[in-house]
Amino acid sequence: MSHVSPAGLFAHDSTAPPASNRVLPLFSLTGKTAIVSGATAGIGYAVAQGFAEAGANVAIWYNSKKEQAEAAAAKIEKDFGVKCKAYQVNVASFPAVSSAINDHILPEFNSRLDIFVANSGIAWEDGPMLDGAAEDRIKRYKQIIDTNLDGTFYCARVAGEIFRRQKQEGLEGFTYGSFIATASMSGSIVNIPQLQTAYNASKAGVIHLVKSLAVEWVGFARANTVSPGYIVTEISKFCDEGTKRAWRDKIPMGREGMPNELKGAYLYLASDAASYTTGIDLVVDGGYCAP
Repeated sequence: MSHVSPAGLFAHDSTAPPASNRVLPLFSLTGKTAIVSGATAGIGYAVAQGFAEAGANVAIWYNSKKEQAEAAAAKIEKDFGVKCKAYQVNVASFPAVSSAINDHILPEFNSRLDIFVANSGIAWEDGPMLDGAAEDRIKRYKQIIDTNLDGTFYCARVAGEIFRRQKQEGLEGFTYGSFIATASMSGSIVNIPQLQTAYNASKAGVIHLVKSLAVEWVGFARANTVSPGYIVTEISKFCDEGTKRAWRDKIPMGREGMPNELKGAYLYLASDAASYTTGIDLVVDGGYCAP
């Protein structure tokens, strides 16, 4: 059922505020199930840790590093006393995404899903789009769109169906689903000195995709993005020290961020503390000053 009339007007009172007026309980994820893609290391792993610390059971997705992912899941279980399991999922395949969630994770995680973080992403490392063979550039462009943008759409399609069904059926303890996609400040600015048009375009698409879902999903889920600035992760290892010094020249805080510094942003958006927050792009970039 749409919450928008043919005249473009929104239905009134289609959501409800939390019953509690105390702030700390709103941040609790106890009893909730979260999925975090791209969670073997870096931002995704930090987010999974943060959710587990707040009480959520967490399914973490990986692409190829099985041993590292399983070790990460085991450590989260041991450290925080929640259920955590690793799953190999190709987010660029809708059948793979659907099967992982519906055939495996739901049956193993109390048949519920409260939070989905679409964090999988790959970088453009090839410089200007006009340099090099067209065939090579187009192939890499399609790989980036397949993972960064299409993969987010596929994850949202499956998670959104579950959120809607759980709300319609009145699943115990379910308030509203939370879909969070990792975008990037690159979706709103043009990075220099490294040139990465395809990556920037993919992240701009993620931001507007999720803003649009926020309108479509009113009544059963919130949808938001987090746009990190330069964070110390594997995705930026291809950049040399000279490039990273140029980044720091444009960051008032004078350094790159650490993955753990993003935990609070994701926890806020995942929790009932964000009950009146949907359709936003939360930029966490140290105050980066775009040229």
